Parts: sequence; C-alpha cells; structure tokens
Amino acid sequence: METILYITQYQTHKTQMSKRYLFILTVLFCFIPMNGQEKAPQTPPPTFVLGKSEFHMDGKPFQIISGEMHFARIPREYWRHRIQMAKAMGCNTIASYIFWNYHEIKPGKFDFKTWNRDLVAFAKIVQEEGMWFILRPGPYVCGEWDLGGLPPYLLKIPDIKLRCMDPRYMKAVERYINVVAKLVKPLQISKGGPMILLQVENEYGSYGNDRIYMQTLQQMWREKGIEIPLYTSDGATPHMLEAGALPGCAVGLDPGGNQEHFDIAVKARPNVPVFSGESYPGWLTHWGEPWAKPDTATFYQQIRYLLQNNKSFNFYVLHGGTNFGFTAGANSGGKGYEPDITSYDYDAPIDEQGNPTHKFYALRQIISSHFPEKKLPQVPQPVKTVRIPATAMQAFTSVWDNLPKAITAVQPLTFEAIGQNQGFMLYRTTLIGHKSGKLRVQQLHDYATVFLNGTYIGTLDRREGISSIDLPVSDIQNPVLEIFVEGMGHINFGPEIIDRKGITDKVTLNNMTLMNWEMYPFPMDDNFIKKLKNSAFKPEKPGIFFKGKFDLNEVADTYIDLSNYTKGCIWINGHNLGRYWNIGPQTRLYCPAVWLKKGKNEVVIFDINQNEAQGIK
Repeated sequence: METILYITQYQTHKTQMSKRYLFILTVLFCFIPMNGQEKAPQTPPPTFVLGKSEFHMDGKPFQIISGEMHFARIPREYWRHRIQMAKAMGCNTIASYIFWNYHEIKPGKFDFKTWNRDLVAFAKIVQEEGMWFILRPGPYVCGEWDLGGLPPYLLKIPDIKLRCMDPRYMKAVERYINVVAKLVKPLQISKGGPMILLQVENEYGSYGNDRIYMQTLQQMWREKGIEIPLYTSDGATPHMLEAGALPGCAVGLDPGGNQEHFDIAVKARPNVPVFSGESYPGWLTHWGEPWAKPDTATFYQQIRYLLQNNKSFNFYVLHGGTNFGFTAGANSGGKGYEPDITSYDYDAPIDEQGNPTHKFYALRQIISSHFPEKKLPQVPQPVKTVRIPATAMQAFTSVWDNLPKAITAVQPLTFEAIGQNQGFMLYRTTLIGHKSGKLRVQQLHDYATVFLNGTYIGTLDRREGISSIDLPVSDIQNPVLEIFVEGMGHINFGPEIIDRKGITDKVTLNNMTLMNWEMYPFPMDDNFIKKLKNSAFKPEKPGIFFKGKFDLNEVADTYIDLSNYTKGCIWINGHNLGRYWNIGPQTRLYCPAVWLKKGKNEVVIFDINQNEAQGIK
C-alpha cells in the first residue's frame, strides 16, 4: 500500500517533489518487477508415476520399450554407439544392472569412475541421446555375472548367509546403497534426469521368502532419497510373486509374454503396472554347450502381443557385450556346476561387437510398423575391425618360477579365506604315511591340475564331477604333492550361491586326510602380469606363460583365435580379455580397439595344461 501511495503522490505533485523524495521513489521502484523484465518461469521436469495398470508420463499413459545393456560389459568408448543402436531399433529406454562387486572389490573402497565403471557418465549419455533410464542396482542381480554381482569378500565370513537379514550381509548392503543412492539421486526424472524406475533386488521369489529383507531394501532406497517408482522382477508364478513382489512397487515379469502371465501378476499385485521386466531375444551359453540359439518365432509373437496390448517391456538383453577378465559367473542346475563362457553375445539383436543381427532388423520392423507415425533414426555405422596377421608365441616363464609368499595352514584354505576373489591357487604338501593310491579332493571348486614330485599326473574337473585321481608309486622317500586350482565363476543363481573357490573341504589319500599345506595365491591381476619375467623353467610341467608380439598400422576391433590352446586366459597389452577353453563353443575372444595400439602390441597367454607354444591369429 505504501508503494501505491508514493506513486500516486508522485503523479499528482511531481512539480513539488523534493530531491529526497525522488531518491526514495527510485529505491522503491527497484523492488517492483517491470513488464518484460520478469524471469521466464522454469519448465518443471516431466513426471513419471505408477497408474493402476499403466505407467504415466506427464499424466498420460507411457509405454516403456527398453533395451538392456550393461555398461560394465561394454568398452566405455562404445557406450554411445550401443545406445544409438538401441534407439535405431525403436527403444525409448535403456536398462542396466550395476554389478556391485565390480565397484567394491575391497570393503569400503568403491570405484564408480575408472573406465567402464562410470555409472553417472553412462546415464548422462542415455539422456543426451533422448532416452529414459531404468536402473537395476541389486544388491543381487544374477546376470550371469560372478556371484550375481555380490562381492566375494563376503564369503570370507565362514557362516554368512546372503540375500537375507544376516546383519553382516546387511551392513555391507547398506554401505553399498548409501554410495549408489548418492550417485543416482540427481539422475532421477524428478530432478531433471533420465532415470524413471529403480529395481529392488532381482528375482527374489526364485531364491527366498524373507519379506523383511525385501521391505528393508525398499525402505533403504526411500530413506536415501530415491523418490521415483520402484519395481521388482520375478517369474510369472503365484509363489514367486508372493515371495518377491512388494506393495507399492510395479511388477516386472521374467518374462511377461502372454495374457496368462499378466493375469497371474495382476491377481498377486492389483492396482499397480505390470510389465515384462525381461523379454528374452536370446539366451546364455555355458562352456561345453552348443551356442544358445532360442526360437525366434515365439519371441516375435510375444513382442507383437506386448505392443498391441500397450504393455511395457524390456529386452533382456538387447546387447550383451563381454565378460572381460574373471567376471563371468556360473549356474548350478540339474547338470551340476555350469560355468559361463567369456562372451555375453547372448544371441542378442546387437551382437558382442555391437553389430546389428537379423533379429535387430526384424524387431526394428515390428516396432516401426506398430508406430507408423514415428520415424526411427538411421542404424549407426558398424564399428571398424582389423585382421591381425598370424602371430608366433614363445614360452617365457611359468607359475613355478613366480611363486608368491606361501601361506601355511593345517587344512587347505579357500581363496576367499585369504582375501583372494578370483584367479588360481597352488596347494602343496609332503606325503607322509600313504604315498600312492586314490587321491580325492572333496568339494573342489573348480578345476585342478595334479603333480607328484613335479611330474604332471592329470586333471580334476568339478564340471564333469571328476574329483579323484590315482597317484602312482614314487621312489622318493617324501613325495611332494601339488594341486594347482583354478577358481572359475562364482555361482550366480539359485540356492548354491555361497560358492567359495579352491579346495573348500579336504584332501584324502586312501581315505587318510592330508595335513599341513602351503598355499600360493595367484590372483592373476594386471599388476601380476606386468611383473612377470623370463625364467629357465621345465617345459614338461604345465602352468606356462606364452608371449608374442604383433604390429598394427591401424587400430580397430578384432577377435583372437585361441583354438591352438587348451585352457587359460589371455592378456593384450596388459588387459585381460577373459577365459578360453578348448571344450568350446567359444574359441575366439573379443578384443576392443581401445586395448590395441599402433605399432607394437604384446600378447600374454597363460595355459593350464599346455607346455608347447603355438601360434595365434
């Protein structure tokens, strides 16, 4: 009112106004917004909420068409290309797991920055490409990844229980959720970011029924500032949904392919959206199996059903990528222990190297025909490849000449008990009493070569159920037994996920328990490989490193053919491409251009069984 009074006085008595009064009026006018000078109101971020049967974006039904890819399985330099490929196929959303153990290798030491671990950078590229983002952080994710993403350091605790309210486990879970929530809070759609959904755990109804555990996880995310909708994913059965789904959360089905699946879910959890959390265009492959090539006709029929009925869905996976290093997991179904191959090609629409397959073009056609008004982007150009000339290899050292400091114990210790998450371990003891006969390694995890007095005797293989071998009579008074053990992928699905590596029980000879062991850990990390030096070794004793060099005039993607070798792993310029095994089906390992360089390149191969150098190509 005072401002209006001053203005009126100014207009009526302006000729009598003093200089002091003019000054007061000027000051007052500074606080009155003038036409044309007001700040334009900021556009509020879009809204994404759960309706009673559909997702709603800005108050309108929104159909999610998501393509899943895991940033940890893709070279960072190719993230944008793979996301653009998904968009060109017709997706409007990208989904990704977080593999907890890829970011917290040691308790409390997190890495969300280096190379392909940068979750925030990946999500920002998703947003820059005009797509939405679904985050699947676990803590358990499965995903054919080592231990389903859970950190193997948890297995150092002898009696720990996973995926339940065990306080030791939950303490680590809360530490993890604290870190992730802080990173992703700004990425939520409510904050102007691309993230529209976050998953609580994964397929819990296939594992357990600890409802307090699931509710606690849900509450943790909310308390840490996650305000976007949450969802769960389970198989479309009443018992799985009863154990795994949560009130107030959307329901993902693995898969949701027909009306019956959706009817079961709606009955279990009414008044929330139900969608296909995992629609499978391909499938996983284990060592020793043919490449998985599932039926496509049924799959295309499922996608048509989902589109025609306005059901949201997520392709698992649209692009698989690679289990570099020791990240591949394993299953333990009716066939026993089933380790996964290094490639996560998955027979997906976008292959391991990022190229479109026939499935890609078929799905692009199905999606575009359902949305004729929308023009899909052009398919990005394929990533360049290079053919490397045949490369000679030479044996240059062995594990026997690179023994670390020994750890001693009366009974064999597991990898995890001494703080090792992966790689290999040498177990050594002197035979007293029985010195030949039936040697049995109880609960071997997972593959071993056996030596007596430095002479190779044979192999043991958990996958084949081979846990015993005959030791020959020795003419040495105190024979030395050596068991060199490879730990392959920790089991990632089912009730057997507490899967420690190495000799997990005991070793007997003619039923006598062997005591007093020396253990030599070989994590085979990149630092260990860099420190290897040439040595004079016994070529007849397997456990040999081979080295070769090749020149490149240009850098591009390639595959390394290891069909001349038996079992082991390979490093290119110090980077671990993963495991190979001559039982197949995979004989070639993917090598991205980012690990190659113009000029000299170095290859190191460690083979468990082979003692003779062979070339690669």
